[in-house]
Amino acid sequence: MRLLIMGPPGAGKGTQAVNIAKTLNIPHISTGDIYRENMKNETLLGLEAKVFYDKGMYVPDEITNRIVEDRLTWDDAKNGFLLDGYPRTIDQVNFLDQILSKKSQKIEKVLELTNDIPVVVARLLKRAQEQGRIDDTKEVITKRLEVYATSTAPLLAEYKNRGILVQVDGMGSVSEVEEKIKKALSN
Repeated sequence: MRLLIMGPPGAGKGTQAVNIAKTLNIPHISTGDIYRENMKNETLLGLEAKVFYDKGMYVPDEITNRIVEDRLTWDDAKNGFLLDGYPRTIDQVNFLDQILSKKSQKIEKVLELTNDIPVVVARLLKRAQEQGRIDDTKEVITKRLEVYATSTAPLLAEYKNRGILVQVDGMGSVSEVEEKIKKALSN
């Protein structure tokens, strides 16, 4: 299965994506994880991404597209994958469509985790403390939520028009949300 998971920062995408990928035996591909690993190791990609990350902005498409295109060529992604954090713009949607169409593939479902914004902000601030994530300051969180609303939310309309958008209430415990997702995927 070829899936996307979407929702605002702090919606629980990463946590749920790991569970879904394990259940479906497909790789969880997180652009955020790829960037953070590269920033930690101070690679050229990491240094490029850090400039944008520190300001709460999206990393430019040309950088992100290269990473995703390469990652989808790995053997473990041949029979499916779960993309987390990509696509985030209409241009990225079109790029992803092109990559997949070359392999006669397409995205089968898009999961949107919906959440209340105050809950999301609280989750991100808590995560910042627990994980020492310097990219989760209140100012950066606010900027990310604004960027999400203006840049990424329109993608949901695109996927809804394609008939592959599945909305899942992201409120509740990890196991409760996981059960909601399993039910939504089985429909």
